Amino acid sequence: MAKTVKLDPINQEASVQTQANLLSGLLASELNVLRECGGRGMCATCHVYVKSGMDSLSPPNRREQRTLEVITTTKLNSRLACQALVMGEGVVIELPSGMYINSITDIESLIGRRAEQNILHPLDGKVLVESGKLITRSMISQLQDTQVQIGSYLAQSKEA
Repeated sequence: MAKTVKLDPINQEASVQTQANLLSGLLASELNVLRECGGRGMCATCHVYVKSGMDSLSPPNRREQRTLEVITTTKLNSRLACQALVMGEGVVIELPSGMYINSITDIESLIGRRAEQNILHPLDGKVLVESGKLITRSMISQLQDTQVQIGSYLAQSKEA
């Protein structure tokens, strides 16, 4: 049976099957949510704030807790949408303000422009470029370093 999840502040609702993760509802709502780690709870790109209904979600597992510890924008009501399973009604979530960049081609197309919103690091949620600031080539080297970090982290987790 499907549960309704409300997305604030856009006042949109998403239908999520019972025991399915929040990420599936966000993607079905055609929101631009990344899943850099493939939904394994190892990156920050599906980080959300649960405004209400935390008790209607599955409890955080150890991997999610470890990932949330490194996200700089984490609050007490933070969850990873890929790990939070919807168990009941009344869930209201808010996406952190900003945009995650997950490839060099994304940045290449933005160089020389002003960021329309904060651009966030895919592993820790740090702001790479503040809203209104100029996007420069130095972001490419930061992102290349990030892709190496993600690749080695995912390789280590497969071995474990």
